[in-house]
Amino acid sequence: MRGFVFDGLQGNNEYIELIKLFLRPSEFSTDGAAGAEGAHRIDATDAAAAGDKNAVKRFLYDRLAALTGRSPAWGILTGIRPVKLFGELAGEAGSDEDVARARRRFRDEYYVSEAKTELTARVHALQRALTAPPETGSVGIYIGIPFCPTRCEYCSFPSNQVPYARVAGYLAALYREMDFVAEGLARKGLFAESLYIGGGTPTALNEADLDELLGRARRRFAGAKLAEFTVEAGRPDTITAEKLRVMRRHGADRVSINPQSMNDETLARIGRDHTAEDVRRAFRLAREAGVPRVNADLIAGLPGEDAADFERSLRAVLEFAPENVTIHALAVKRAARFKERDAEYGYARAETAAEMLRLAAAALAEAAYAPYYLYRQKQTVGNLENAGYARDGKLGLYNVRIMEERQTIVALGAGASSKLYVPSENRLTRAFNASNYEIYAERLDEMLERKRRLLFE
Repeated sequence: MRGFVFDGLQGNNEYIELIKLFLRPSEFSTDGAAGAEGAHRIDATDAAAAGDKNAVKRFLYDRLAALTGRSPAWGILTGIRPVKLFGELAGEAGSDEDVARARRRFRDEYYVSEAKTELTARVHALQRALTAPPETGSVGIYIGIPFCPTRCEYCSFPSNQVPYARVAGYLAALYREMDFVAEGLARKGLFAESLYIGGGTPTALNEADLDELLGRARRRFAGAKLAEFTVEAGRPDTITAEKLRVMRRHGADRVSINPQSMNDETLARIGRDHTAEDVRRAFRLAREAGVPRVNADLIAGLPGEDAADFERSLRAVLEFAPENVTIHALAVKRAARFKERDAEYGYARAETAAEMLRLAAAALAEAAYAPYYLYRQKQTVGNLENAGYARDGKLGLYNVRIMEERQTIVALGAGASSKLYVPSENRLTRAFNASNYEIYAERLDEMLERKRRLLFE
């Protein structure tokens, strides 16, 4: 057990997160325990910090690298939006010289590896090339459906398995919120640029309820300037030809089908009640329905899988020729069942997951996919990233906007978080909905009032 003591420093959580990149939680203490081996005292004087958090983090990183012999690829970055930071370093103009300077600062000041710096720079360049800044008055709309047929072992999102009769009460509350938001947007002269139906699993709804939901969403939010309408159909076993026809009838032009793995043994192990054949059927139905853009998610670092297993899944998915492929590093968060069984799972799988991401980048580049967005989560295997890849420039606009944080996002449903963007101050103000779907329905008036104060006053 190694001890770390912080003197005269504020906001120590970031420093603790940095320590976790090098040492397992069971290997260190920050409470100044007398029994700790090799006490490390970190203060502003030692770090030559003078209030500069990054200087403290570089000092701490250097000590930890010397102690462990490790050099985490994302350097001292503990935030989830490296592309946003890169863009701020490159400046609004983003000239070649500005971008080169941002690259140097990523490497020299933030200790980011050459490979991750290059990935970030490529994502930033593609976003600048393919997306204009959000139009004044535009918002993104997110609508959450917090139900799934089963709960995945790694899941930390709102995901409820309930008798279907309980869904009706939730939808009634959701429709009230949709009406309230639509009326507020109209009064303020705001409009939806993107519409994203997520979850949970929206296709856990039956055909009739999905038809009603998407019809209401289209009527309330799909104006002339709507650029993208995404529906998550993440569980292939919930997809039917009729549900896909419903999506197309209401204008959905992007559908996410998420295998996570094409290995049946892995799927059973992680609690997904479908098979690789179900994935193949779902893609076939999506193409027959004429869905213009399909996204497929895969996860690196799943239990029992090695790099060869992951590569077979990726090759199988590429046979479907999805327009988007998203590669996630497995995140083992507090709310996940994995965390209960093995709190330090991510450390043991770090090198394997990193190899999986290297294989993915190479295979996707070979198949003419380019990385268009990326983000990072805490507690991912190996402290790695999630990256979305697009073919033929067909990126997911909502994904870009949510990571840029330069547009208001109006989020509806249980667990939703709305974010008001204030351009003059380049900041976000948030309002949250209750995570529990029953509490959400019972206390909806409170959440509507929060939205009114945040968005419509």
